[in-house]
Amino acid sequence: MLSIKLPQLFDIHQVPKVFREDSIISGYRPPHSSALDCVLSSFQMNNETINIWTHFLPTWYFLWRFFVLCSTMNFLSDSYTWPLLVYMLVICIYPFTSSCAHTFSTMSPESRHICYFFDYGALSLYSLGCAVSYGYYVMPDSWANSWLHQHFVPIAIGNTLFCTSMSCYSRFLELQFPQRSKALRTGAFVLPFIFDTVPLFYRILLCCGGSCSQSDALPSHFYHLLFAFLTCFLFTSHLPERLAPGRFDYFGHSHQLFHISAVVGTHFQMEGIIADMATRRAWLQAHGVMPSFLGTIGALVVSLILNLGIIGIFSTPLLWKPRHNSSQQHASACECKQQ
Repeated sequence: MLSIKLPQLFDIHQVPKVFREDSIISGYRPPHSSALDCVLSSFQMNNETINIWTHFLPTWYFLWRFFVLCSTMNFLSDSYTWPLLVYMLVICIYPFTSSCAHTFSTMSPESRHICYFFDYGALSLYSLGCAVSYGYYVMPDSWANSWLHQHFVPIAIGNTLFCTSMSCYSRFLELQFPQRSKALRTGAFVLPFIFDTVPLFYRILLCCGGSCSQSDALPSHFYHLLFAFLTCFLFTSHLPERLAPGRFDYFGHSHQLFHISAVVGTHFQMEGIIADMATRRAWLQAHGVMPSFLGTIGALVVSLILNLGIIGIFSTPLLWKPRHNSSQQHASACECKQQ
């Protein structure tokens, strides 16, 4: 009969520093795992298992929602739906990419960096999808056809390039300057978020002051912002594992909670965007706020190409490292396994 041997797990002192996580003591997968070992490890309880599944399963939920929308909307010929099309594509891509990054991140130190480069690139595209959908569906009435409105998507493209570049660069500082690396990476994602949500913040402030028309979308937008702030807090605080190192290695550490919070927030964001799209269509069309191919699908394609280029630039020195460096790292990993 076919027998499958699950990978052995290690403690923090048995793996190289590049694979270690703050306040996570046990449950580490073997460094230099094969691709098959990485896949098998997703069915074994370790400190990455829930990270993998908390983004893999939501991918299928968002795909299901996308297919339902495809059956009710004409994404091919109705240009008004193109911002939603871009948004739905990126919210299917980013959790799947994250799941793959966590799955295959123990193949080697170089592959770990490259896996997370793609993860950061997918999150950058997600920020663009938010900007495209917000720019056409969520923008306050008084901002329609303003300078910011007309340049919202081009600025968002620049933000994605900044986000991918800074977050990828931060990985090279991770071992020597961990605090600086964390600050750069956090800032790289906070900046696009702030820019994307400025129109939404303005609408919510108007409504708090009683100066806006009520919308069914606003409760969903509010919940999205609530979970967005929770997501940022979990990412930066490393709570609760920082309070009790080793107690939350398998269940309940901050990155797992961060994944769950991000997905729930994306769900509410999606509901708010769909609601705004449906209820504001007549007003937006009457005021000439109609999406263009270049400002929606074209922007996504351009950003995808440019971000892949940035990932390639940062990946090249890792892929072309001298062979003897890789041999030394492999020998070091073997020594760790024997300890």
